[in-house]
Amino acid sequence: MQENGSIADFNPARSDWLRLQTLVLLRWMAIGGQLLAIAVASQVYDVALPLGLCLVAVGAAVIANLVLVAVYPANKRLNRTEALVALVFDLSQLAFLLFLTGGLSNPFAVLILAPVTVSASTLPLRATLFLGGLALAFVTILAVAYVPLQVAGASITVPPLIGFGFLLSLVISIVFMGIYSHRVASEKRSMSDALLATQMALAREQKLTDLGGVVAAAAHELGTPLATIKMVSAEMLDELSDRPDLAEDARLIHQQADRCRDILRSMGKAGKDDLHMRQAPLGAVLHEAAEPHLERGKKVNFSVGPAFGTRTGEPNILRRPELIHGLRNLVQNAVDFARSQVWVDAVWTDDTLTLRIIDDGAGFPTHVIGRLGDPFLRARRDDVGAVRRPGYEGMGLGLFIAKTLLERTGAELAFANAADPFLSPGERPERSGAIVEAVWPLDRIVGKRGEALGENEIIR
Repeated sequence: MQENGSIADFNPARSDWLRLQTLVLLRWMAIGGQLLAIAVASQVYDVALPLGLCLVAVGAAVIANLVLVAVYPANKRLNRTEALVALVFDLSQLAFLLFLTGGLSNPFAVLILAPVTVSASTLPLRATLFLGGLALAFVTILAVAYVPLQVAGASITVPPLIGFGFLLSLVISIVFMGIYSHRVASEKRSMSDALLATQMALAREQKLTDLGGVVAAAAHELGTPLATIKMVSAEMLDELSDRPDLAEDARLIHQQADRCRDILRSMGKAGKDDLHMRQAPLGAVLHEAAEPHLERGKKVNFSVGPAFGTRTGEPNILRRPELIHGLRNLVQNAVDFARSQVWVDAVWTDDTLTLRIIDDGAGFPTHVIGRLGDPFLRARRDDVGAVRRPGYEGMGLGLFIAKTLLERTGAELAFANAADPFLSPGERPERSGAIVEAVWPLDRIVGKRGEALGENEIIR
């Protein structure tokens, strides 16, 4: 049994992450800072700078911003290519300005980290590697080729050891900040996508439950008028025995009433969410959750019973959509990776309810057990997994959804393997695969015993 789910609709490498207005604002801030630094250096500290070329470099950034503001709307979001081009321009403009103002001896050289950090936070890994490599190339060039800063006719020089240390610190900072920002942003996007998928799954389950309630209510409410139509049409058939043409019409009405009854009955099988079925016996809820996977070629064994010394009978479980969907995901995982059998064991005490789902498959990979329940756990699967479960993405989204939904009902989940994965096939016990254990406090999941539910509500 493994983590379940597909992220076909939740790709963390998506585009359109960076707003144009954000980039323009950051560039205006950079332009203001550059102009201020040039003015203070030249006017206050009398540093000789090639002011013409410096203003050309700053002017290029001003023109780029004005063009972006004039051509594109304020709400535009940049795709990968557009964002990468913009960041390459900013990095190149900054590198050229540093070349004119002392290279790495300029304390503002540390700002070369900014475009790399933005790229790592918003763009795919390949774009960040390209921009990071370009930043490293610029830093290396600036270490040996630059226009020296001059004050009162004397060049400002940095001792070689300090210059090398500054170069090394920038290289390490570019690599570290790139990796750190990319990793944090990727985890944040993965969690955001997984939470979105969880909300969509819960909304879908809620819609199905609501639809079932509507169908069940319709079947209940239409039962009496259909019965009346059948009774009246039967009486008409008796009274019109001497009028074959009218008797045929009455017979047709009787048959169509039967057909309506059968249609409502078949539709009502999918939905029982009236007041009397918002809670159901534990065994019935487990069967309902596992039902879509009972005919997939694997034997699913159910065991429901009290713990030793427990005096209460089988509890009635609240049929909440998140509970049904979460349990269904866990059963699906077990069936997908079991060799032939799955066990669903439920035991209750006076205070808690414990559910274990076990299979006879290979179990969880030992190196990922500690991270199960995190979204997008694996980036790819092996060929053996592809053969055993076609179409499976192996990204941990299904287990994340199940864990999140079940925790909303009060459960605490744990993951383990039932047997040592290094045992030979002959030494492995029958229940040799993965174990998922969920434990609930009874007061969080059990309906009130003996509660009078009253009449069914009208669904509007």
